[in-house]
Amino acid sequence: MTNLTQYGWNDHWDKEWSKEDRGLHRPGRITADFGQKFKVCTEEGEAWGEMSGKMKHGLQSGAPYPAVGDWVEFQMLEGEDRGVIHGILDRKTNISRQKAGAKSAQEQLIAANVDVLFLVTSLNDDYNPRRMERYLIMAWNSGVNPVILLSKADLCDDADIKAAEMELIAPGVPVHVVSALEDRGKEAVTGYLREGVTVALTGSSGCGKSTIVNWLAETSAQRTQGIREDDSRGRHTTTHRQLFLLPQGGLMVDTPGMRELQLYDDDGGGWEQAFADIEAIGRSCRFADCRHEREAGCAVRAAVESGELDAKRLQNYRKTQRELEFQMKKEARGQRKMNRTDRSGKDPVRRKSSYWNQRLHDE
Repeated sequence: MTNLTQYGWNDHWDKEWSKEDRGLHRPGRITADFGQKFKVCTEEGEAWGEMSGKMKHGLQSGAPYPAVGDWVEFQMLEGEDRGVIHGILDRKTNISRQKAGAKSAQEQLIAANVDVLFLVTSLNDDYNPRRMERYLIMAWNSGVNPVILLSKADLCDDADIKAAEMELIAPGVPVHVVSALEDRGKEAVTGYLREGVTVALTGSSGCGKSTIVNWLAETSAQRTQGIREDDSRGRHTTTHRQLFLLPQGGLMVDTPGMRELQLYDDDGGGWEQAFADIEAIGRSCRFADCRHEREAGCAVRAAVESGELDAKRLQNYRKTQRELEFQMKKEARGQRKMNRTDRSGKDPVRRKSSYWNQRLHDE
């Protein structure tokens, strides 16, 4: 028998479960996603699961696609070690990005019901504060608590200086310097791990996520690879999303590395939170709608000129703002096109969920 409280089941999920008559279905949590098949953990243990026909049909009208971390209604097939997923309980949080290569705004779900998100970047030539600003936008939008991990500290002579730089761009966000090779920073990281708490790791390919999982799990749960020496970029090691139960308590989701993070939306106000310092300075601008470009009396540009604000941070502020505005326009154009097609009656549109095409592998 499996104790589901170890996997995050609590009073909140008890209440969600009791809202409907679930019949013979039992609660389960998705621990691995292999496309059309999933690993589901129930009180009886782990089993393979597939979506019911009704659930697959519902995807076409906007129902969510199952993701690692989801709590689901599960039915074991009699005499078999597999079962059927009949539904998904409402998510508390979901970590998303814009689907790579999509012509219209499409959400790609990374993980669901995560409490803490470790944003990992390695202290080698791949270190990039501007990329971290993008990850922070994604984290704040998802509703989870971000924590920055600066990995591979054994490869860096000025780790503390880089940590201070990260603290400047992420006010209030914990920053930890870690090294699995030197066993550095482990106590600080394990402080976030306790029974029922779900932690996810995200970062670029080769930043050391799988190594961190193995380090914390004290086992070779995930395969690891080296990085290219010419640019410190990694090859894909993790090829699917998977949730691990850690020996010290807590759960960890390892995700495939991303060579590029495209932002999806800003419903959670993540952009403003990620650039809270610039937003605060901007309240002193002469004009309330100042874009901090060429307007007279711009306090933000004055802060750059005085050295109070990094010019590259302001540049990324503008870049990500334009990107999110463009995504909103793409989404609006796609919706208008869908509505026109629906009215014509000639080419009925199947309303696919933003999760329907998320099977595309991470870049």
